[in-house]
Amino acid sequence: MTLNPVAAQPRTSLARAAVLVVLGVAVAGACVGALWVLVAPPAHGVVALTKSGDRAHAYLGSEADHFFVAAVMMLGMLMVLAVVAAALVWQWRPHRGPVMVGALTVGMALGALAAAGVGTALARMRYGIVDFDTAPVTPEHRVHYFTQAPSVFFGPTPIQIAVGVLVPGAVAALMYALLAVSTLRDDLGGYPPEEPVRLLPPIVTVDGDLPPVR
Repeated sequence: MTLNPVAAQPRTSLARAAVLVVLGVAVAGACVGALWVLVAPPAHGVVALTKSGDRAHAYLGSEADHFFVAAVMMLGMLMVLAVVAAALVWQWRPHRGPVMVGALTVGMALGALAAAGVGTALARMRYGIVDFDTAPVTPEHRVHYFTQAPSVFFGPTPIQIAVGVLVPGAVAALMYALLAVSTLRDDLGGYPPEEPVRLLPPIVTVDGDLPPVR
């Protein structure tokens, strides 16, 4: 019994395996977005008509914190997906290597985008879009309560969006790297197998000299 057995010849080509990994992780990301809608907390607020006729809106209590909480939940769920996906891809022994790392990273980036897109779309369908300028407030009914959909990112800036998209891919690559360094074989146990190079110590004579070369 060996600790790192050699993989048999795969039935699927490396290119096809990489495409399957990218598509599979992207679809899983879309499922994460659908699950996120069910657990992410919305934000409740109120729109009021002032005496001067202006519209003012505010969130009730600490409801504004729900935007941050929802973004953290999305990122956390994607990081869990990244760890699980890396562990599953690692089990595809014949294709272990840098190609799978690249496919896993790209797939997680696409999965994060899919999760954000699906989550945003379903959240808008569930809670609607709040338009403060058209809120139904009148001099007779000066207060209108609303429920705003949660946010998938920490903010609208490119850096904040990049954090939500790239961090899960980085976590998946790191997890795969940790699994790679845990194996004893240089070929990671993949296919084709490579025999390890064994460096033998030099042979010396009793006097401590190297034997003559013949």
